[in-house]
Amino acid sequence: MNHYKEVPVSEKYIRKRTLLGIFFFVLFISGSVYAWNMLQDQPKDQGALKPLRKGLDMNEWIFANFFSNDHLSREYSLALAAPRVRVNGDAGLADAADTANWKLHLVRMPGDTLLISLDEIRSLPKTEIIFDFKCIEGWSQVTRWAGVRFSDFVKQYGLSKQSIMNYAALVTPDGKYYVGIDMASMMHPQTLLCYEMNGKALPLNQGYPLRLIIPVKYGVKHLKRIGTLAFDQERPKDYWYEQGYDYYCGL
Repeated sequence: MNHYKEVPVSEKYIRKRTLLGIFFFVLFISGSVYAWNMLQDQPKDQGALKPLRKGLDMNEWIFANFFSNDHLSREYSLALAAPRVRVNGDAGLADAADTANWKLHLVRMPGDTLLISLDEIRSLPKTEIIFDFKCIEGWSQVTRWAGVRFSDFVKQYGLSKQSIMNYAALVTPDGKYYVGIDMASMMHPQTLLCYEMNGKALPLNQGYPLRLIIPVKYGVKHLKRIGTLAFDQERPKDYWYEQGYDYYCGL
């Protein structure tokens, strides 16, 4: 048996509640517009509004302090690797590649640059990885890559002093695309100087002859067609950071 008693609601009460709702709605919209306009008036810091940049820097601090080489990106079976690999951008690839004369410019320190051929890199122990490549555009794809672990490359070329610096800087031969990456992520066991995709040499649009594969980062950090590799204690310049994106880009 229903013991609830219906209580009649007066038109005055309904009108009062409606007006109150409209008042708070207008107050919310006005406050949002005011806050948005205030935000737009803020100065920019490296392509992003200063309050947003502070938020991105805080994200970097949190990610960096919880980073560990024991945290590995999930690896997949060969059967799950995509036969047709998506291209996540072509910055730095517009100019025709002089692949016949390509050499990696390894800047050990200012004034000390070593030129390394692809054959020399291919002579190092080969590592393959099949992982879920993630793009900041919102898509991901299980893809297969192979090359030399960056940590093995460091050992081969006696870069122990460089490997304890804070950052690595990678630049395309034309200088139009460049990334800065924290050294901890570069030394991660899944980071590769990559020369193969799906068991074959990299296609031109995927960075032939050599690109970076770094599963702990979003795709914007996986620089294609590496021309120069250098080291620094301070943050090197970074293409997308200058456009207002996160510098760290960690996963």
